[in-house]
Amino acid sequence: MSVTSNSPAPNSLGEGLKALHAKWGWIVALGIIFMIAGVIALGSVVMATVSAIYVIGIMMIMAGATEIATAFSVKEWGRFTLWLLLGLLYVAAGVICFFRPFEAAAIVTLMLGIALMIGGVVRGFLAWSVREAGKPWGWVAVSALITLLLGIIIIAKWPYSSAYTLGIFLGIDLIFIGSSWLGIGLALKKRAA
Repeated sequence: MSVTSNSPAPNSLGEGLKALHAKWGWIVALGIIFMIAGVIALGSVVMATVSAIYVIGIMMIMAGATEIATAFSVKEWGRFTLWLLLGLLYVAAGVICFFRPFEAAAIVTLMLGIALMIGGVVRGFLAWSVREAGKPWGWVAVSALITLLLGIIIIAKWPYSSAYTLGIFLGIDLIFIGSSWLGIGLALKKRAA
């Protein structure tokens, strides 16, 4: 599917910004919609968690279908079987996300907590190595500590944290995305045409 237009594609960043300038209102509206969705998600974090799991399920089913389709293009039986089994596992995991969203949320939340703890530790080592090199390291160390503590909090409250953690992350992410689009739209409005 391709998008056709009567106007040629912009050749420079300035031309691209000029084209976006006319659409600043739509970009602001998109930002406001994202921010409202984020507030709604924070108001109902359990439903936002289930919604996030449904999106993960859809992605897993799509990935599984792609793996299965790829299996039929492989010439060797061993590889065909491996690709087919992998695709079927992806599809099965995606279907489980729809029929057992809270159990799927528990698994995803546990993996998220572990990943945050590992990320915090790795970032802590990075901060230490940057400090020894004589470079600014304070913000890296603060980021490491926050990431590590967030992972510990999620794991300490698991499995109960799985009911709301993904919803909180989704709500905060939507608010930040919305505020970014809002800022871009308002900056485009102020920009001289």
